This record gives sequence, C-alpha cells and structure tokens, in this order.
Amino acid sequence: MKILIADHHAVFRHGLKDILTRHFPEAKFGEADGAQATLKLVRKKPWDLILLDATMCGGNGLQILRQIKQAQPKLPVLILSAHAENQPAVRVLQAGAAGYFPKINPAEELLDAVEKVLAGGTYIPLAIMGSLVQHLRPGAQRPDHRKLSKREYEILRLLASGKPAKVIARDLCLSPQTIGTHRTRMLKKFELHSTAELIRYAIQNRLGGLNHPMPGGGSRMSGSPASLR
Repeated sequence: MKILIADHHAVFRHGLKDILTRHFPEAKFGEADGAQATLKLVRKKPWDLILLDATMCGGNGLQILRQIKQAQPKLPVLILSAHAENQPAVRVLQAGAAGYFPKINPAEELLDAVEKVLAGGTYIPLAIMGSLVQHLRPGAQRPDHRKLSKREYEILRLLASGKPAKVIARDLCLSPQTIGTHRTRMLKKFELHSTAELIRYAIQNRLGGLNHPMPGGGSRMSGSPASLR
C-alpha cells in the first residue's frame, strides 16, 4: 500500500506518517510540501491514497484536488483541514474527494477515516454531518424515487451510509457483481456518472436513514442521518 502525505508543514507530515506507520506497518509513504510537488508525484508514481492538506503552498487544496482527479479519477483523496465546518466539506465532496477530516480531531478517528476511504467508502465526521445535510437541503432537487426498485433504493441508502460495495454485497447476501449492476442502473436512471455523485444525491435527498417513502409505496423508514464513512 502506498500513501502520499501532502502538507506544507514538515512536522505535521512526519507526525502523520508516524501514526499511520504504527497502524499500517507494511505501507510505503511519499511526502509533498506544495502543489507542484504533489502533482508531480501523482503523475510519476501509483498511489492507493492521498492525504491532502486543504491549504497548500502554490495552490489551495480544492484546486489541487481537481487536478488530481483529472490525472487519476479513481485515486481516493482524503482532505485534511484546519476547519471543522460544513461548507469546505461540501466543496471538496463536490470536487471528488473521498472524505473530509478536520485536523483537530483525534488520531484514532483519522485511522478510522483512512480505513473507510481505503475500503472504498466516504468519510465525513459525525460532528458536521447534521449541518452538512442542512446545508445541502435548500434548493436540492427532489427526483421521484419511485423510479428505483426497492432493492436499488436499499442499496442507495447503504451507499449513503458509506459502506463499500463488497460490504453491501455481504450484508445483503448478494454478489459484488449484482451490486455493481444495481449501481449502474441507478446511475442511468438519475443520469449520474459515479458512486460519489450517487452519495451526494442521497445526502441532498435526505436518504441514508431519514424518513422517506419506499419506492412504489410502502412503509416509511425512520432513524437519524447515517454518517458517510
């Protein structure tokens, strides 16, 4: 496993590497202290994960993220930010980030975030999840969920909870290929292009545990917003 740590503070990079090395002893690490160095390493070597500071020398994290996603669309990027706020989180998710992690949060939570992102999930701290949903709610489109089958709706809610496709397949006793087929059908029905867009759609439409009618009628689901992990 190869992890690139991109942050303009050398002490922070070394501390982060130390934390991750203890948890992932077999991992190999790269370091970058600015935008150009980050992009150079992204284009030069394959990576399994990038931990990217939201404020970098030579360009902000959002700009760098967009360039990374242009070069490596499937490469997961976890944004590290000094701000525990919902608006930056919204922007980086819309730009394709796999997660958003405030630097003030404990190391144990960072390890949880890294594991979720490496497993193909999306991570947002519970502390900002409620405000994030509120932020996305105004003006959000409300397409007709009845265009989804009950199985597709169930899978969409599980994707919104941050579960990777392999875990969803295990929980529903389905094959990963079947989950992939349902995902492809949902993308086509909603005219979307990626799992990240499906997750954003689910947040905007208050899925993932909030009250919503099942497609084609049926009982309402209850609960609290699920965290994107």
